[in-house]
Amino acid sequence: MIVGIPTETFEGERRVALVPAGVASLCKIDCVVQVEAGAGDNAGFTDQMYQDAGATIVADRAVMFQEADAIVAVRAAGGNPDAGTPDMERLREGQLLVGFLEPLSEIESMKDLAKRGVIGCAMELIPRTSRAQSMDALSSQANIGGYKAAVLASETLPRMFPMMMTAAGTITPAHVFVVGVGVAGLQAIATCKRLGAVIQAYDIRPTVKEQVQSVGGQFIEMELETGSAEGSGGYAQAMDEVFYEKQRELMIRVVADNDVVITTAAVPGRKAPILVTEEMIKGMKPGSVVVDLAAERGGNCDITEPGQTVVKHGVTIMGPTNLPSTVPYHSSQMYSNNVVNFLKLMIEDGKLNPDVDDDIVQEATVTKGGEVVNTRILDIINPKEEPS
Repeated sequence: MIVGIPTETFEGERRVALVPAGVASLCKIDCVVQVEAGAGDNAGFTDQMYQDAGATIVADRAVMFQEADAIVAVRAAGGNPDAGTPDMERLREGQLLVGFLEPLSEIESMKDLAKRGVIGCAMELIPRTSRAQSMDALSSQANIGGYKAAVLASETLPRMFPMMMTAAGTITPAHVFVVGVGVAGLQAIATCKRLGAVIQAYDIRPTVKEQVQSVGGQFIEMELETGSAEGSGGYAQAMDEVFYEKQRELMIRVVADNDVVITTAAVPGRKAPILVTEEMIKGMKPGSVVVDLAAERGGNCDITEPGQTVVKHGVTIMGPTNLPSTVPYHSSQMYSNNVVNFLKLMIEDGKLNPDVDDDIVQEATVTKGGEVVNTRILDIINPKEEPS
């Protein structure tokens, strides 16, 4: 089995899908790994490091796509709809494609993969189960996003995070409010706590209260009906606008009391809900900071401009869209481990077996045999009619 690792072409993407340690792991199970020349440079992994691990360096991207049985990328198909167009045309029938494919929102790209006979596996669809934890790329990358959000906030805020008692007087700690306590939110809380801030956090899922407290935060409880807030796999589920309106009313005072707000509320395949309004921004102290981790899906703050930093009403609103790529060495390392563990489920005696009877493979597979086979995607293509 030949596994091809192309250089990422999405604008600003510095990660690489497989690091040298991942190459060594695949070579041990009789795979041949081809790496496009320079694929790991931006993440700190040289061609020589890949060769030392057992990979073959390929200068011609088209040749690699032609020879590889599997193409493993960070962003592909719907995850790289513009710059990735030439690669879509290079894919062939029976070839395996693994990466972030944006299957829940880029439906036409999924249909295109099916037409080409590609076996498309989306890392976003790895189930959030105990057995799949080592393959959960959404969580591994969200961990880095949460960490970096805390660091960005501390760099931007015109005051220090920790309390300090000095001869020149006592410095009070910064107050941080984290909205959305998934993997990114928990890491943001833990990192802000290590930096010395006082943390409050809120999530529509009341079950995360103990997790917030375990990493040093205070969980804010609001009088809201949240019975249906948690969907399958522990992910937050989209609520109706009436719910979000009530939530915003209750959050106004909490937001005003904090120096930093970090928002992380995103529902896969959906536009992010607006949680922080311009009215809340007006109530914050001058110099306060908002870091909106949902910017790539429109943002949780109605002032957020994806990929930009704006200042309004004396508050800095940051809308980073690919924070894991700003820490490419470790984010690539974690993603590579996720990918290798996933590929091992489909490799038998050095050969690809995409028909393996495994629930993780089945849930992650979007296209196979010339068809879209994933039930979640099929429900989007052919929505069920609501009973009248």
